[in-house]
Amino acid sequence: MLVWFSVTPIGTGSGSVSAEVARALDAVEATGITHRTDPSGTLLEGTWEECMAAMRAAGDAVLESAPRVSFTCKFDVRTDKPGQTGADKLSSVAAKRGADR
Repeated sequence: MLVWFSVTPIGTGSGSVSAEVARALDAVEATGITHRTDPSGTLLEGTWEECMAAMRAAGDAVLESAPRVSFTCKFDVRTDKPGQTGADKLSSVAAKRGADR
């Protein structure tokens, strides 16, 4: 399972949310799940339970200093290719692009 998500702290009274996002990323990392962060969010690779636990940990970390947190999530659940990673998906697209050139 792949889950891309981002957290948005609300009500911190600050124009910057980088401290809360950093805490969220530390919490995700502490779960041990495979993940990769880009400027817009974080991609998780794991089981349903692992992904949900990592997102909950991220939300709980944000709530330590913000009264509210909003999540944006995208789920990719496949039964025909268990264990597919983000790198697998990118490799597949790259191979198809190379074949067309």
